[in-house]
Amino acid sequence: MHRATAVSAAALTAAFALLSAAAAAQPAYPSKPLRMIVPFTPGGFTDLMARTVGEQLARSLGQPVLIDNRPGANGIIGAEALSKATPDGYTTGMVIAGHSASQSLYAKLPYHAVKSFEPVSLVGVAPLVLVASNSLPAKDLKELLAVARAKPGTISFGSSGIGAAAHLTMELLAQQQGVKMTHVPYKGTTPALADLMGGHIQVMFDTMSAMLPQVRSGKIRALGLSSDTRWPTAPEIPTIAEAGVPGFVSGSWAGVLAPGGTPKPIVDRLSSEIAKIVRLPDVRTRLAELGVEPSGNTPAEFRAFMEAEVARWAKVIDAAKIRLD
Repeated sequence: MHRATAVSAAALTAAFALLSAAAAAQPAYPSKPLRMIVPFTPGGFTDLMARTVGEQLARSLGQPVLIDNRPGANGIIGAEALSKATPDGYTTGMVIAGHSASQSLYAKLPYHAVKSFEPVSLVGVAPLVLVASNSLPAKDLKELLAVARAKPGTISFGSSGIGAAAHLTMELLAQQQGVKMTHVPYKGTTPALADLMGGHIQVMFDTMSAMLPQVRSGKIRALGLSSDTRWPTAPEIPTIAEAGVPGFVSGSWAGVLAPGGTPKPIVDRLSSEIAKIVRLPDVRTRLAELGVEPSGNTPAEFRAFMEAEVARWAKVIDAAKIRLD
């Protein structure tokens, strides 16, 4: 062997040895606690979803998963913190449908709803139930739409906030049916529900977990569910399609994101673990109580889902001329 070739081979061997030693020295993932950012306050839907997943993820990974609530600015503060976190697999975040709507709601969003992140997995989808005040003369969805057509703007609907899934789902229904209703935004579901029961607003969409107890107590009425099938624990509530609007499906969802640039093997590992978690019987029971249909898909599938959601809500937001700055 030529001397130069021999030296080159020796150098390569030494380099490979150093790389192997460095790889061996790296601790196995995960070697320390993980953090899951929640862009909303403790106790709400997003927080409960994060804690349900985080508790099981801690067991499967062998490391604590710390919930980090970063509320404010309609979820933007927490999402921005997630987008700027170190992409090492130790920080994730739980986001909901409003995350995809923010891309069109705000002219200067400090991140891109999809491109600034590594989608990990869709955890579950939550259909919304359309409920009405007992003071509303209309007894079903067809009668509600008839009143809205005959008297544009006289039906007022509440929501947990501008750009929330509950708000945009009603806008979608109104646009599809060619009716005009008046939006009354609130700072959360609780005050909106109080005004609905008091007859100050006529209708609203929200999650099954929030509305069903009041429906069953007779304080409000359910007009339809924004799902393609009836909910197993509330089979008495028809779907909106059955109530008179064929093909209408909408709702909220919850999913896990990681900062953009997080290594693919780690993203795939987290996605796989979440898919296992949502299949656990006790987790499925818990999600059913929250009105959530379990999902658990691949990063590629979740990315495609989010891109479709961004495009879908952009059309609704543009048509309704909704902007937040």
